[in-house]
Amino acid sequence: MWNEILVAGALMLVLEGLLPILSPKSFKQMMLRAAEMSELVFCLSCLVSMSVGAVLIYVLKN
Repeated sequence: MWNEILVAGALMLVLEGLLPILSPKSFKQMMLRAAEMSELVFCLSCLVSMSVGAVLIYVLKN
């Protein structure tokens, strides 16, 4: 189980690094827009992202 968690974390780091490498300008613009969001909208978008990820993991594992 710990091995799967570590692999998932490593994969997350690889995927998060793709956008800055492929399109640094777009990544900077996206980060600036995220910084301008209200905290509530930012937290809700993160919650939606986490929920979608959890559902995908559940669907793919079952």
